[in-house]
Amino acid sequence: MALTENLKRSEDIVLSVEHVKKKIGRKWIIEDVTFDVREGEIFGFLGPNGAGKTTTIRMLVDLIKPSSGKIKVCGYDVNKQQEKALRYVGSIVENPEVYTYLTGWENLEHFARMQPGTDKKRIQEVVDIVRLDQRIHDKVRTYSLGMRQRLGIAQALLGRPKLLILDEPTNGLDPKGIKELRQFIRELAEGGLAVFVSSHLLSEIQLLCDRVAIISRGRVLAVGEVEELVAANAKYVIWDLEPHEAGKQELSRRNGIEVIEQADAVLDDTIIAGMGLNAVVARMEEEEIASTVSHLVNSGISVQGVHKINPTLEQLFLKMTEGESID
Repeated sequence: MALTENLKRSEDIVLSVEHVKKKIGRKWIIEDVTFDVREGEIFGFLGPNGAGKTTTIRMLVDLIKPSSGKIKVCGYDVNKQQEKALRYVGSIVENPEVYTYLTGWENLEHFARMQPGTDKKRIQEVVDIVRLDQRIHDKVRTYSLGMRQRLGIAQALLGRPKLLILDEPTNGLDPKGIKELRQFIRELAEGGLAVFVSSHLLSEIQLLCDRVAIISRGRVLAVGEVEELVAANAKYVIWDLEPHEAGKQELSRRNGIEVIEQADAVLDDTIIAGMGLNAVVARMEEEEIASTVSHLVNSGISVQGVHKINPTLEQLFLKMTEGESID
């Protein structure tokens, strides 16, 4: 059964990146990048500006060559079998390339000429997919930024790719546009498309992606499911105790529990804002909560609330990168 599962998962891999490195002059821009992207998932590539995200993307689409390592799309080597590999890739690197003096439809017709076998039926299909049918015959200069982004995605989908690469897709969008794009990308993945999203926006990656690779200074620090990465570091518990000081002292006496004096150093501002006056923040294992409640009650402490806090991806990133910020 395990062998069958492994074979199945291997067949689901659309993009495979193995120990890719890039050296420019004497400087290693990318030191070691390894990850894979599977069919039907949204994969986040998270890191600050200058971490190596755009350099990696340029290697994925064969704009620059890696110094070493392998990149494969649907089993084809991007560097040795470019045509076969890249026919499965649709991408928007940095900003969508569109002609504002043309209509959306005319833009798609122009790019369709570069895609063998792409007819008007396929153009209409991608227009329907990105939900631009009401405005597709208007000049692109009248489009909002979100509509231009969707037109760019329509262009990337013309060749029926298996992998869609989006570099900072929410840049410049307002909250409504970001929410719409997030929902739209999720629908694409549910249809079986593998979506690779590069971003420095931690909150968006956490809301949008199934799995994530965290990159810093040209090296991948962690790869995994977003919730698993976060849960693996979920060791903070907020206690609402009365009397406060006695409860705090009782907690601090317990083995394996560390009372946090400066909560703002480990928790988000939104969490801190909702904490009560009698709240005590402790670092501890989840399995110890039940026995600690019993101990506190037996010690005459009233436990008015217990809340396990999952750290955000931002806290995880800062921990991994020793405080390196994301712009």
